[in-house]
Amino acid sequence: MIERISGGRRTWGIVMKALCYISLIAVTALTAFMIIYVLFRGLPYITPQLLLTKPSTLRHTIGILPDILNTIYIVIATLVVVLPIGVGAAIYLNEYATNRKVVELIEFAAETLSGIPSIIYGLVGMLVFCQFCSFGTTLIAGALTLVIMNLPTIMRTTQESLKTVPESYREGAFALGAGKWRVIRTVVLPTCINGIITGCILSIGRILSESAALLFTAGFAHNVNGFIEGLGSAGATLTVALYVYASERGEFDIAFAIASILMILTVIINLLTSYMGRLMKRRNGQ
Repeated sequence: MIERISGGRRTWGIVMKALCYISLIAVTALTAFMIIYVLFRGLPYITPQLLLTKPSTLRHTIGILPDILNTIYIVIATLVVVLPIGVGAAIYLNEYATNRKVVELIEFAAETLSGIPSIIYGLVGMLVFCQFCSFGTTLIAGALTLVIMNLPTIMRTTQESLKTVPESYREGAFALGAGKWRVIRTVVLPTCINGIITGCILSIGRILSESAALLFTAGFAHNVNGFIEGLGSAGATLTVALYVYASERGEFDIAFAIASILMILTVIINLLTSYMGRLMKRRNGQ
């Protein structure tokens, strides 16, 4: 009887291991296929003219320099606003809040917000930021809309990361006479920096991939402006430009080129974010 049970468990383990390998191969193959296909279709059409000029109707040329700048501007503006708010909210909920019912209610609200379709965020952003706040169709209105979209991601990932910090770390710091905020700033946050960086990377990915909400709030303009001036004017990001070139103009070669640039830009920003996280950990002696 013991041998038969052992053999059944061994067979079950082999089957589950095989299923895990199959799942791994399937996910890797699909991801590799998508990346290779997009780069194969898009890289041949990435030229200096495409990257360094703006579109011209008179010359019948296409350039995406304004779209690249607008994408970078909106990523920076969104992160500058959402990171302090999201991390601060997570710190309060995990370290200061004492009413568990209120905490659970806020967590439920954040999880609900994260599941709302982006087109609804775009509609609300248009009504609130573009019309009620009189920002008009501008990048700053789009960035504030993306702040609301990404706030649950930053807050929840930071909160879960704070929960992984051992309680003994806090108790040891308190025993040495450190205050509450000093313990959080010098012990808790450096320990969970990886979770904050993960939330930041997830938010960057959502910002770069968003188009529906920005169509309502940021518009579709192709002006080359500085950062401050650009935030106060309308502008298309790379994803919005990709949507317009593919669905409305039928320029699929340009659409694949923009998709390739988006993938490369995502990798670069994620690498920079990870590097900053490692740099912060080294500065804190970890």
